[in-house]
Amino acid sequence: MHRSRQHRIFYGWMLLAILLFLLMGRLAWIQLVMKHQHMPGTKRTLLESSKLQRERAVVLDTGRGHFLDRNGSALTGKLIWTAVLFPVPERSMLSEDSIERTAEILQSDPNDLTKIWTGLKEPRLWHGKDGRLPVPLSEQQQQALTALQLPYVKILPYEQRYGDMESGMQWLGFISGQRKENQFFEHYQNVMGTSGLEKTLDPLLQGISPTIISFTVDSKNRLIQEFDPMVKADSNPYYPLRFTTTVDRTIQKGIEKLMSEAGVKEGAVVVQDVSNGDIIAMVSLPFYNPERVNPEEGQWENRALQSTSPGSVFKIITAAAALETGAVSAKDTFHCSGQFGHYGLSCWKEHGHGTLDLREGFAQSCNVVFAELGTRLSGAQIQDTANKLGLGYEAGWQAAHVLGLKLFKPLDHEERGMVFAQGTDSRDEGVRVQTAIGQRDVSMTPLQASNLIVTLLNEGRGFRPRMISRISYANGQELHSFPVLQNRLFDTISKKTARTLLEWMQDVVNEGTGKTLKKTAAWQLAGKSGTAEVLSKGSPRNNQWFVGYGPVKQPRYAVSVLVKNMKPGSRHQATDLFGDIMNLLAGT
Repeated sequence: MHRSRQHRIFYGWMLLAILLFLLMGRLAWIQLVMKHQHMPGTKRTLLESSKLQRERAVVLDTGRGHFLDRNGSALTGKLIWTAVLFPVPERSMLSEDSIERTAEILQSDPNDLTKIWTGLKEPRLWHGKDGRLPVPLSEQQQQALTALQLPYVKILPYEQRYGDMESGMQWLGFISGQRKENQFFEHYQNVMGTSGLEKTLDPLLQGISPTIISFTVDSKNRLIQEFDPMVKADSNPYYPLRFTTTVDRTIQKGIEKLMSEAGVKEGAVVVQDVSNGDIIAMVSLPFYNPERVNPEEGQWENRALQSTSPGSVFKIITAAAALETGAVSAKDTFHCSGQFGHYGLSCWKEHGHGTLDLREGFAQSCNVVFAELGTRLSGAQIQDTANKLGLGYEAGWQAAHVLGLKLFKPLDHEERGMVFAQGTDSRDEGVRVQTAIGQRDVSMTPLQASNLIVTLLNEGRGFRPRMISRISYANGQELHSFPVLQNRLFDTISKKTARTLLEWMQDVVNEGTGKTLKKTAAWQLAGKSGTAEVLSKGSPRNNQWFVGYGPVKQPRYAVSVLVKNMKPGSRHQATDLFGDIMNLLAGT
């Protein structure tokens, strides 16, 4: 019996030893092999998953590339300091006093703060009650919050991409992506550009990895205060990339202010450098907030790249066609009684302009003169001249196979404009008469309008306007530069015609429809006004235009101004804005 008992003890110890041996082997296998294997349904290893269970991370910077203006000023990337709330395992850990004092500092209701705070399972940047963006803290708020020494509140730097404000820079665009609690890594890798440069350059803007700060927690999701937070940031000297635009931020913001003060509801302005066609400013109204975009609303659409009826601005092209084809001579005169006599067309001046030549008809924007030109010109002649001056195709800079992109085309949703719609018979005299004064099917973008002026100032040799001039690595080293490209899609108009039209534009300001500019202009200016009749929601409205250049003696800028959907008979706001913008440019 005693011997049998000894055997049982021996076998028991042997079994225990075997179990311990197997357990040690299993632990060794986990440490040496399994920790490096990926968990089912995820890209993480067992070791990484174990660490994540003990960490709570907050993304401070997505790692996406940034845009600069032509002078190196940042257009994206604004550093703010904000509060981060961490999960509180038990409501009792937050005293009423601490909640009230924190709510006061964060300018929030204590009940709202309590509801948000106690419902957290992951750290959350402070967005307020219903806000979509982290709320920046003032220096006083930071100091007050730090003085509370609450273990479940941290103050951290956060990169706000655009700044929470209204803007007319729809060409910049916005990014989209839905934050998913507990999936910071996946969410920020999936952020993508939805419109503007953010969309067209998205493959190049994607960074390598985000900047993340992580905090260690215990099994009850409580912060372990003894462990310092860890910042995980990529140290690659080349990424994210930096994109230098041709836009001057000061001029852009100055024009936005002028348009806002003028009460413009809808429209666009484009400013170009006449020496190379570069886009210096591009403003679209209504303004939008890229941090709070609702894609179903139209504010994000860039009116500067949308084509619309140009009215008398198109008379520049009609006059060019007449001069190029010899359809009119310097001795030809026209008589305007206020009515054309055909097709129900009349002049804007009720009793007419009397007898005048083409130069005078251009300065006075006489509809009767240009309707007569429509009868003399063929549809092909008008279309060919329009093509030479940049209408009917995308004006912006583009090239194939740049930096791995099949087509590098920065301008998003740029429209081509048109002269005759598909199916319209340009042999019909009535069609040509309406077309010659910039009505019927004719449409043009504000960018095409300003680029038309640039083309004339360069004696008929147009450019493909740039918005991106260079791309650099994070360390400043240049990755790629984009050369100035002349437009070679069509032949040019003659130098003589270009010079003639520029002289006639001076007449518009000196004695024609733009003569109000002489009173307040800092520079001698030249240009062409336009008023297009349109329908908006079934009601008659006018699109007001003014395009031109300045200063006349040494031109620096070409500017197009469009004010949309004005009531008929309203003051010509586009002309006034053109003068104000030119005065702004004169001070730069």
